Amino acid sequence: MSGALKFNLLLLLMGIICSNAQAEKTSYALINYQPVSPQVSFKAVTELAFVEPSKKIAYGDESLQFGWFWPAQKTTQAPLVVIVHGGCWLNAFGVDHTFPMATALAQDGHPVWSLEYRRTGDDGGGWPGSFDDIKLALAQLTHVLPKDINTQELVLMGHSAGGHLALLAATENTELDIKHLVGLAAITDVSRYALGSNSCQQATPQFMSGMPNERPQAYVAANLIYKKLPANTVLFQGQADRIVPEIHSQLPDVTTEVVMSAGHFDWIHPGSPAFAMLRLFLQTE
Repeated sequence: MSGALKFNLLLLLMGIICSNAQAEKTSYALINYQPVSPQVSFKAVTELAFVEPSKKIAYGDESLQFGWFWPAQKTTQAPLVVIVHGGCWLNAFGVDHTFPMATALAQDGHPVWSLEYRRTGDDGGGWPGSFDDIKLALAQLTHVLPKDINTQELVLMGHSAGGHLALLAATENTELDIKHLVGLAAITDVSRYALGSNSCQQATPQFMSGMPNERPQAYVAANLIYKKLPANTVLFQGQADRIVPEIHSQLPDVTTEVVMSAGHFDWIHPGSPAFAMLRLFLQTE
């Protein structure tokens, strides 16, 4: 799919999706996410309505090693979506801010498992504990999810710092049948990112327990520029993103889709044009 999709086409698509969703018979009242302008705030995402997940599924013994699960809300199920949330790897930001996007994807027909994990500030969080949690969740996926969920084909999707962890985990897990590996404003070069001045960039040394010159081996291990990503990797990026610069989407041998007007949180707001582009990608591929 070309990144040249026009803005008016995306808005039209949003209307079509909402119209189709309203016609489906589901176990709950569908939420119609109203279109919004690009560059939404994090607060705008957290204020959205959502459907409560149907169950909490643990993938490990630690209290934060779990994911929230939403069943598909259409008879014909689309591929399972596994979400890794962002938040600068900090425990100030939890999985709950993914509930609206998980709701929207479930309404489109995807079973959704949105992962929580230990982050900076949690016992065992930071590097490499946070990464170990995501790897563990993927390793346990076929064992802990409901038996009627097809885990042979899935979409692994991460936003921001969660995009970093999801992409990195996919480079080490060759057993999963990943249909699409999706980075949404993903942090890919942690060494470069640690040298930046915004608040999320300044959280990187906390996550890594030092600066790149202090922990060079750890930064190499955590840096996606030294990894071979699968050919089915797609990096979605907003050119107006002030938190993760566009250069992080410029990795070799992957597909990059850039939306000029999109900000950092547009990818997790179901009413944004950027999210409509993501939904179109998932429905047409």
